[in-house]
Amino acid sequence: MAEIDISALTVASAQEAMQRGDFSSEELVRATLAAIEERDGAIGAYLSVDADGALEAARESDRRRREGASGALLGVPVAMKDIFNVAGQPCTCASRILEGYVSPYDATVTARLKAAGAIMCGRVNMDEFAMGTSTEHSAFKVTQNPAAPGRVPGGSSGGSAAAVAGGMALASMGTDTGGSIRQPASFCGCVGLKPSYGRVSRYGITAFASSLDQAGPIAKNVRDAATLLGAIAGADPHDQTCLDRPVPDYGAALGGASLEGLHIGVPKEYFIEGTDPEVMSRVRAAIDRAAAAGARVEEISLPHTDCAIAVYYICATAEASANLARFDGIRYGRRRLGPDASLQSLYDRSRTEGFGAEVKRRILLGTYVLSSGYYDAYYVRALKARTLVRRDFDEAFAKVDAIFCPVAPTAAYPLGSTAGDPLKAYLGDAFTVPANLAGLCGISIPCGRTATDGLPVGLQILCPPFAEERLLAAASAMETALAQ
Repeated sequence: MAEIDISALTVASAQEAMQRGDFSSEELVRATLAAIEERDGAIGAYLSVDADGALEAARESDRRRREGASGALLGVPVAMKDIFNVAGQPCTCASRILEGYVSPYDATVTARLKAAGAIMCGRVNMDEFAMGTSTEHSAFKVTQNPAAPGRVPGGSSGGSAAAVAGGMALASMGTDTGGSIRQPASFCGCVGLKPSYGRVSRYGITAFASSLDQAGPIAKNVRDAATLLGAIAGADPHDQTCLDRPVPDYGAALGGASLEGLHIGVPKEYFIEGTDPEVMSRVRAAIDRAAAAGARVEEISLPHTDCAIAVYYICATAEASANLARFDGIRYGRRRLGPDASLQSLYDRSRTEGFGAEVKRRILLGTYVLSSGYYDAYYVRALKARTLVRRDFDEAFAKVDAIFCPVAPTAAYPLGSTAGDPLKAYLGDAFTVPANLAGLCGISIPCGRTATDGLPVGLQILCPPFAEERLLAAASAMETALAQ
């Protein structure tokens, strides 16, 4: 077998190597499986690996290539967050309540990746039901940050980012409800892309908050992220919130990408007291680099940023409470009868044993804000405030092409440092949740490391809904500028 270093490959370079005949897809998959076996014991990114299925798919890819087939993802192994249904594989959402469940069907994202030739090599860890920012809330294991052992990889798509950063996947799929792609990408030093709400189908993705959830890729560079987005984007009759809009050639959007003339808005509300000075320094330096490359930089205001966290945690928990009501111990998942064998005891025991503490906390919060007497006071007011957050961005994008800002107030923090203090963890979403509330597209790209601990820092770029071409072009140009 050819010597293949997964950590040195991108999706694009692996595809080029297979086209040249340097190695086969089967050899690439075997190298990926070997890397997982060698490295994942210390990282804990994977919950399960489908070695036999991946090798069978790889041999089929090699057969197709010999017959003249080609494609940007043909024969490329991809890690899947354990929230996507993949036929024949577990889909536990890192929860005991779904332990042992095997999916009978493919999510639309899964089906489109397979149609593009990608290979589902395994399921990666996450915060239970995507509720968390550190991947410490998985029911099965804690994932380490490969770029900073002893620190969190971010969440909820922490396993997705750790698999890529740890050299155990060329790319992975994650979901972003309030920053769950961008923040782990920032913490692990990867590229993480959150598409616009409605750009990618949510069918077959276990729902957390249906008006906020969006699927997207975590990759090693912007080009790979664009390739993956092109494969999964587009209308889907199974998801009425997935809009019927043309899917551009995102790879073509990167050709000749330049910062010259790009009008960048820098929101003053994202550079506030409490943000790590080293994070602000790296982001400011990246913005200065953009200005030096010809971009026009202007300070802007997003005045309702300070209410975004409260709005998000009302809307998201309310939707979570409704969505997780389906896990009742009857239709699928964990089923435990209580001592009196009543329906109520079935619900009580199944959910008590099946759900973890963070999920229970959010269900209770959501049930409270939806309850009689509090619905108008909390949920309705939150919806009105959400409209104000969206209007802030509408007004900003009437003046600027893109917004540059930090992804998170800090770099990756030590494992266990937010235990018993959920509010501290929630406040870490301050710079990411507004994009979900407004349905924007956004991306995190690496922009350096902290001087003190050498921790990765991400630059967040935001663009209007369905402006992924502009977003990816700006990110690619910044990627080039930062590498110089």
